[in-house]
Amino acid sequence: MSHFTRLQTRITDKDLLKKALQDMKLKYIEGDVEIKGYGGQKARVELKVRVAGHDVGFINTGGVYEAVADWMTATGLNRDEFLRNLHQRYAYHAAKNRLEEQGFSLVSEDIQEDGGIRLVLRRMA
Repeated sequence: MSHFTRLQTRITDKDLLKKALQDMKLKYIEGDVEIKGYGGQKARVELKVRVAGHDVGFINTGGVYEAVADWMTATGLNRDEFLRNLHQRYAYHAAKNRLEEQGFSLVSEDIQEDGGIRLVLRRMA
């Protein structure tokens, strides 16, 4: 019986996903790669990272990436915290890219006490 579980994310852009993983200091392997789970079980993914000693993979299904892992045996890895941090870093890059496309430039950014990110941007007319 497979222990792998797929969790849908809000991530649609692979390049921004890779930037978010880099922000989290996670190295990724890209391509047709395998992740391992309980009892040596394997699953094929497009992007693989090692988090707290466990494999986490990402596959694109219908334009949206799913996070794949053996979450049941991933002790030391808080799934919800990992995905929350990943979504925050992804949203940061997505917002920044969209605003730069609209002619804005980043003036400053601050990390708030609650973990939020405050961006100050400027657009010259």
